[in-house]
Amino acid sequence: MSETVAARTAFDLIPKATGPQAAKDFKSDQEVRWCPGCGDYAILAAMQGFLPELGLARENICFVSGIGCSSRFPYYLNTYGMHSIHGRAPAIATGLAASRPDLSVWVVTGDGDALSIGGNHLIHALRRNVNLKILLFNNRIYGLTKGQYSPTSEVGKLTKSTPMGSVDYPFNPLSLAIGAEASFVARTIDSDRKHLTSVLRAAAEHEGSAFVEIYQNCNIFNDGAFDVLKDPESRDEALIRLEHGSPITLGKDGQWAVVRTGWGLGVAETASVDPADIVVHDETVEDASYAFALSRLPGLDLRNTPIGVLRNVKRPTYDSIVREQLETAATSAPKEEELARLLNSGDTWTIL
Repeated sequence: MSETVAARTAFDLIPKATGPQAAKDFKSDQEVRWCPGCGDYAILAAMQGFLPELGLARENICFVSGIGCSSRFPYYLNTYGMHSIHGRAPAIATGLAASRPDLSVWVVTGDGDALSIGGNHLIHALRRNVNLKILLFNNRIYGLTKGQYSPTSEVGKLTKSTPMGSVDYPFNPLSLAIGAEASFVARTIDSDRKHLTSVLRAAAEHEGSAFVEIYQNCNIFNDGAFDVLKDPESRDEALIRLEHGSPITLGKDGQWAVVRTGWGLGVAETASVDPADIVVHDETVEDASYAFALSRLPGLDLRNTPIGVLRNVKRPTYDSIVREQLETAATSAPKEEELARLLNSGDTWTIL
């Protein structure tokens, strides 16, 4: 890939703001309309507080959303944005990223929007490594349509559409993203602003598709879905906080550790294992099987849930390669000759 094309996709060449910015500069004039107590408020506040750190001109930031409670996000940010159609935000954002390397493009979606009707669009954006930041708000329920089960709802979930309990096995969004060869995969929680902001920062710095799952509470239709990860009495025993270059442990005193098992990773008592057997987290491992094994640690009860960056690897981005091909096509042959060849290739007829 030429240096010229690669430079066009570099974060540092997106136009910068002409002066200092604050959170208030990223608050739109629209009334925020989510249910009182919704976790989306915390994510919005974190994003508005984080965006000034990027130092980018607001007109060069764009948020694209689909349909759902989370997808109201673009209304509330004083940037460019589009509230698009159900499940298609990654497709629309792909067009933006491919045609406008001067933009920082973000997708905001939910577990229903992204993993049901939008599943195909999501996985192909990830496998192509389009230069997008995809935020998936996961509340394990359909909130906008009033409480039906979603692709991440647990087995047996009682909802308006499953009065006898859901029989569907849920998606693990991180496993799905890693299986689609996403180059950046992370998870965070709406109520932990410091952690949320650190993950957003890492995603923004990544060149390529950055997929971030955010556990988000729906206090109306699925209240307490992530209490085990938030309650001070249980969170230390349930959460695995990933830090690049550090041994992976959990518990208030690190009494549990992640170790390698026959086919993947497991959790064992720290005192019972050789310190050399404790996994040291490396988010840059090229082999996706390591990040995939991390994503499989939690059970359906959310115990042993890793948060932080699971995978962060480098590979060429879809949009930069497309622009390189266009540059090559524009300079390799006279345009008239190329057009004639195109029009007269394949099955053609001459009418006398």
